[in-house]
Amino acid sequence: MRATLQFCTYNRAGLLERVLDACFEQTVGEDEYEIVLVDDGSGDRTPAVIERARSRARCTFTVVSQANSGLARARNAGIARATGERIIFIDDDVLPLPNFVEEHLRAGARHPASIVRGGAIEVENLDDLPPPIWSIKNYSGNYFWTTNVSVPLATIRAIGGFDESFSEYGWEDIDVGLRLRGRGVKAVFHPAALVYHYKPRARAESVEKMLAQSRAQARTAVRLVGLHPHWRAYLATGINPVQRGFHRLLRRLHLADRFRRSLARRGGERELRPSDLRAARALASEAYFEELERVLRS
Repeated sequence: MRATLQFCTYNRAGLLERVLDACFEQTVGEDEYEIVLVDDGSGDRTPAVIERARSRARCTFTVVSQANSGLARARNAGIARATGERIIFIDDDVLPLPNFVEEHLRAGARHPASIVRGGAIEVENLDDLPPPIWSIKNYSGNYFWTTNVSVPLATIRAIGGFDESFSEYGWEDIDVGLRLRGRGVKAVFHPAALVYHYKPRARAESVEKMLAQSRAQARTAVRLVGLHPHWRAYLATGINPVQRGFHRLLRRLHLADRFRRSLARRGGERELRPSDLRAARALASEAYFEELERVLRS
């Protein structure tokens, strides 16, 4: 088997069927790749979606079902079942193009020991997709970003896979990238291995989830710099004097209260306007740094 396409899902039954169909409709032969899906304890219609999808699978389709344990442990369950020479990671909110696996294999053949990072186009609507043309505005500088990345299976296994101490949201893939980089594994960017990354417009009711994720990400950020006391980790997480000082100043100016008032004026309206979305993101940023300071003090 040349490639394993691996992803994990949790309570995204509405998206999962589309993602699976895109994974099945690849240009490489059905004996050249497999799909390994980990259902991380979904409580919605995910099991039914998976059962319906089995009849449409054109390649080996392996499903691992487990109690909800977090993304790092779910990724490791997928790695354990993988048989491809190269493992390709995606998320459950991306649609790979039909030549996606083929392009990862093509880049992997040119750089057999390397990480291959693919391109992603952010979209708000999966029923109105733009032309599949990647541009620099969609660039991510992450060394290892599981939205779209591949690596030799033996390489990811050699470092022990994902660190399962990252049990909350955030940074588990950055940790993998730092460990691979520390071992001298090179990364190449291959935008032709392209996915559409579904990012629906934020709604008023999703703001609290944004804030909760930001606080969880702050807690895992402290874990990351504890494992990697390196300037890359300090810069990426904001755990440095410049960024911490700037956000301390913002808190003294009580800007978070202004953001909250701006969002409150929208009341129960479903979609946030661009100005309110900026306010929500600013509020999430302040929640992140506030939680960061709390954890660092403790």
